[in-house]
Amino acid sequence: MGLLTEIPTSVDKVDPLVGLSPGKRKMARVLIVCDRGSDTHQLKAVFEEAGIASENTDNMTEGCESAKSGRFGVVFSTPELDGGSWTRLIEVALHGGLSFEIVLLARTFDLNEWVEAMQLGAFEVIDVLRDLRNAGEVARRALGSGHLKRFRPGR
Repeated sequence: MGLLTEIPTSVDKVDPLVGLSPGKRKMARVLIVCDRGSDTHQLKAVFEEAGIASENTDNMTEGCESAKSGRFGVVFSTPELDGGSWTRLIEVALHGGLSFEIVLLARTFDLNEWVEAMQLGAFEVIDVLRDLRNAGEVARRALGSGHLKRFRPGR
C-alpha cells in the first residue's frame, strides 16, 4: 500500500516539469510573442505557477531575434503581429537548426485554419478565450517534444 500513497490525488499538485533534471528545468524557457497585454500577463502568471521561466515581446521581429538565441524550448505566439506572421518563427527554427515548438494563441481560428497551422508546423493551437489556463500543461508537453527532437538519432 505504501506505493499507492505516493500517487498524486490531484492533477493540480503534479509538477508540470516532472522528469526533467534540474539542469533541464533551468533551460525550460518559454517566449511569449503577443501584443495583447492581458493575454501576456495571464500567460506569464500560468507559467510562473508551473515553474516555467518566460520572457515576452509584442513584436514578431523581436520575437524572431529572441528565438534565434536558442534560449527557448517553446514559443507561444499570436498568428499576426507587427513585424509579420507566426510562420516567420518556423523559418527561424528551420534555418537556424533550432528545435523549439510553436504554440499559436488564437481568438477566431476555424477548423480549416487550425488544420493548416498544424500542417505548417505548429505544435498546438490554444483558444485564448477558453483555454489559456491550460498553457502550462501545453508548454510542458511542447518542452518534452522539443527535447525529443534535439536528441533523436540521425539528427
